[in-house]
Amino acid sequence: MIKFEPTIQGSAAAGGRYFPASAAYLLLCALPFPAAAQTLGSMDLDDKLQYHLQRTYRPTSILRYAASAGYQQLRNIPNEWGQGGDAYGHRLASVAGYAAVHNGLALGLDSALHQDPRYFRSTGSGLWRRTGHALRMTILTRTDSGGETFSTWRVGSAYGSAFLANQWYPDRLNNTRQAFQRGSIRLGFDFVSNLGIEFWPDLKARLKRRKP
Repeated sequence: MIKFEPTIQGSAAAGGRYFPASAAYLLLCALPFPAAAQTLGSMDLDDKLQYHLQRTYRPTSILRYAASAGYQQLRNIPNEWGQGGDAYGHRLASVAGYAAVHNGLALGLDSALHQDPRYFRSTGSGLWRRTGHALRMTILTRTDSGGETFSTWRVGSAYGSAFLANQWYPDRLNNTRQAFQRGSIRLGFDFVSNLGIEFWPDLKARLKRRKP
């Protein structure tokens, strides 16, 4: 998982250097995951398994892993892993492993607690109302019976995978504070992803109307 720490402390030039890479990665996080996003009806265990497998291995996810590892390579994060092809492979394996653990925990939690991992778009209108809905759906989730509850599957998998990832991070980053930070960043990316699902259909429709 990306840890946002500056390589050159206090350098505005360094921040400008890394901004394009940061913006590109956030854009990748906002790419929508349309499969099962608005499908009506409850999900059984097989449906949830397929949902999380797709989230782990779909092409846009692989692209994100490669981009995340590239960003870490650019920033030399963590610096204990060094540079070069082997170091990039180490970072890529770390990112992909983190994602696999995250989605595995998510599957276990949403199945055991009968929670629905899908994002359901807002039925309202307006930028701020729909943005608020995307934030709300990051914290809350639907249940298999159609109700609503705290999103234990999302929060638990975010922080659980962050602490498990400590096992392969260098000692300097293998602590509670770093794990909590990684889990919080994961939730932030989930919010960005929800925004993508919420607004992408509208943006796509506008782009189609503008085509000659």
